[in-house]
Amino acid sequence: MQTDVAVVGAGAAGLYTALCAAHQGARVTLISATPLAESSTYWAQGGLAAALAQDDSPELHLADTVKTGRGTVRESAAGVLCREAPAAVEHLQRLGVSFDADRAGTLALGLEGGHSARRIVHAGGAATGRRLIRQLSALVAEDGRVEVLEGRRAIGVITIGGRVAGLRLADGASVSASAVVLATGGAAALWSRTTNPAGATGGGLLLAFAAGAELADLEFMQFHPTAVAAPNGADGFLVTEAIRGEGALLLDAAGERFVNELAPRDEVARAVQRQMALRGAGSVDLDMREVDPALFPNVVSALKRAGIDPERELVPVAPAAHYMMGGIATDLNARASIPGLYAVGECSCTGLHGANRLASNSLTECFVFGLRAARSAIEEPGPAGGEPDAPVHEPPPGLSAESREALWRYGGLERDEAGLRRLLQNAHPLVRLIAASALARTETRGAHVRLDHPVRNPAFDGTHVAIGDGAPPQIERWD
Repeated sequence: MQTDVAVVGAGAAGLYTALCAAHQGARVTLISATPLAESSTYWAQGGLAAALAQDDSPELHLADTVKTGRGTVRESAAGVLCREAPAAVEHLQRLGVSFDADRAGTLALGLEGGHSARRIVHAGGAATGRRLIRQLSALVAEDGRVEVLEGRRAIGVITIGGRVAGLRLADGASVSASAVVLATGGAAALWSRTTNPAGATGGGLLLAFAAGAELADLEFMQFHPTAVAAPNGADGFLVTEAIRGEGALLLDAAGERFVNELAPRDEVARAVQRQMALRGAGSVDLDMREVDPALFPNVVSALKRAGIDPERELVPVAPAAHYMMGGIATDLNARASIPGLYAVGECSCTGLHGANRLASNSLTECFVFGLRAARSAIEEPGPAGGEPDAPVHEPPPGLSAESREALWRYGGLERDEAGLRRLLQNAHPLVRLIAASALARTETRGAHVRLDHPVRNPAFDGTHVAIGDGAPPQIERWD
């Protein structure tokens, strides 16, 4: 199969990148391991962060992003996102995405942790991911310039002379392409307690790494503070931060508040963890009884199906692995370190999120950098002729329950050198890479907490831990 741009992954980032490339005249092949509209984005409850209000601005959005990122945000990447976010929302509206608005058509803007203004747009309350994926999937399916390969899995990036030439698929087929865009999602399901579906195990990161691309910031996994903790089918179900933005409270054993619910996520998650340790309990209580259930119908209905009535009783919650801020290192046009290779969405690392992601910047990132990736990818000259470079393409390794439990125990909310060194012996390659990156950052910063290095080290301000094939982690500064 031959195409101009091959996109791997059919979440928000992959669908949007494919559409943007096709709208600019490129032939696009979209490879999806699942049927369209069944990606991880489908479950996303958060919205898109964009400075759209009269009392807001991209500059304020940028300031919040930098503050929340704990001194490690790549400000050039964050500036791109904050400036271009409003246009991304407008483009999605033109594509037919219907965001929540009042009767006059003014967008309803939500408030989430770390934001100094209401700037989160939603679609169907906490059903934003579902609405986005349904609309973008329909547009992709109707676009004659996009060939969709459903139920197919990429197992290797083909290079010729060090430049991307296409993809190898698990069924033995190959796709020849001038550019490959990886939009494969994150890796939070590597941890045993997670809000993510089972497939979010960093497969795209391993594809890129095997081809020789650089990964970065793998030590920064964001743990969401309010995932349901209950053995009733709802365990790990994410209760969106937007509910706290509408007044839900976190309560200790005495029914008292113990944290600012709208502080950045790393602060809230650690506060929840401390309360659990003090009580010797497996959860704290989320009180959303005063929140209008009509604002979040899918959350309320999911909890009720699991036997929890949030309109009348407290919801048991605890932290869970939620979002990887590291990934395939890219520039501001989503280009990875190998010519012709791109990464967009959670599998990428522009440095935008720093050590702690600002809520709802991630969904915006899919669209801002998806458009940039598409514009750049269609200009790729393609590889010269010749034989493909090694390596041998093999399916990514399986993930055992033992590896997931070990990563939760030794690489969870709190880590230390002894535990991380144990992870260096783990059977799963990405677990080992995460451990190596976490060992290299000998400090506590944002989502990365080292018990043996409990304070922030100014020497690591503005730095990123990068790791490439066959080389130890390197501390880098990105412009």
